[in-house]
Amino acid sequence: MKSVFNLSILAAGLLTTQFALGADCSLSIDGNDAMQFSTDELTVDASCTEVELTLTHTGAIPRSAMGHNWVLTTESDAQAVYQEGMQAGLKNEYVKSDDERIIAHTAVIGGGEETTITFNIENLDVDGDYKFFCSFPGHFAIMQGQFRIVDNG
Repeated sequence: MKSVFNLSILAAGLLTTQFALGADCSLSIDGNDAMQFSTDELTVDASCTEVELTLTHTGAIPRSAMGHNWVLTTESDAQAVYQEGMQAGLKNEYVKSDDERIIAHTAVIGGGEETTITFNIENLDVDGDYKFFCSFPGHFAIMQGQFRIVDNG
């Protein structure tokens, strides 16, 4: 009976930890028809090994005319990744295939759509300079921000 009780306590602790980590490791951001993200900074705790990011397009214009994606790179790689991504075209989500400079990216979505990705941040630095942006042609200048990993512990 004691082992069943201990197992129940352990299981409850694991579930609680999972939900607590999930809240700290989940991010959401919106894009709209005015070429704007809902924030210019996203922060995640350094205790996270994976991040779940949800991108929602709150506008009404279709993917082909006002699509948005979310791309994460280092600050120093952002401009080149954007420029090369534009050349890759919509069929490739405006990201160059197999580009190792890209840490994570979503699909391009249109008005009323949503997409979620999960990506690993174990090898990213707490003090690193990371930038997120939309690589749809013409959006980079406005739709960008800082991605920060903070050590709250």
